[in-house]
Amino acid sequence: MRRGGMRAPARNTLGKRVGACHVERTMYFMSNVQMVWDSLIAERPALAPTLGDLQAAFSLLLDCFQRGGKLIIGGNGGSACDAEHIAGELMKGFLKPRPLTAPEKAALMAAGDDGSIGAKLQRAVPVIVLHGLPGMSSAFLNDVEGSLTYAQQAFAYAKPGDVLLGISTSGNAGNVCAAAIAAKARGAKVIGLTGEGGGRLAGLAEVCIKAPATETYRVQEWHLPLYHALCIALEQALFGGDAA
Repeated sequence: MRRGGMRAPARNTLGKRVGACHVERTMYFMSNVQMVWDSLIAERPALAPTLGDLQAAFSLLLDCFQRGGKLIIGGNGGSACDAEHIAGELMKGFLKPRPLTAPEKAALMAAGDDGSIGAKLQRAVPVIVLHGLPGMSSAFLNDVEGSLTYAQQAFAYAKPGDVLLGISTSGNAGNVCAAAIAAKARGAKVIGLTGEGGGRLAGLAEVCIKAPATETYRVQEWHLPLYHALCIALEQALFGGDAA
């Protein structure tokens, strides 16, 4: 009671407790993300110079997914295989099972699921690989310009809030760079995953992760642990808690 018999306004202690719990959970997940970076560098010290850019790429992608955006990935040859590998780690459980939340299961039930679908689906983020439409790509190659098939798709898919990841060991793959330009024109951010020099792609990207090698196969050998760490960190940050 205040002086004069007036009751002091009630404090919103519940809101403070809920807010504190949210902060604690966030700090817990972020501390686990830091463990991902620490483990990567401990096991592969040569990647230490890439850590700042790797963390910046993580922040871009985390913001993208948390705001409902999607990841678009383009690469050629082995880098196209890496694009599919990354998509596979992000669109299903990687190190975690990622069970659906109660609202997601309820939405499936409302759509006609008897429970068997919701019991097996996993939480995911949207990823598109640019070499996955052979019909469209071959038509554009035949009718217009083959080196711009990635750019055509990026221009169609990309929107503000999205991220395009361009993978090129030299950083100079013409079709990947063209896709980066098209995505930027549509308001998306660009991340490059390249070899040591970064090439032209480094100049087009907001962030460029440069593997410490120049020979193609050596660059690709470094790309695997880099994007695995990125996918593990994203999974921890996005799906680290129990399904609600």
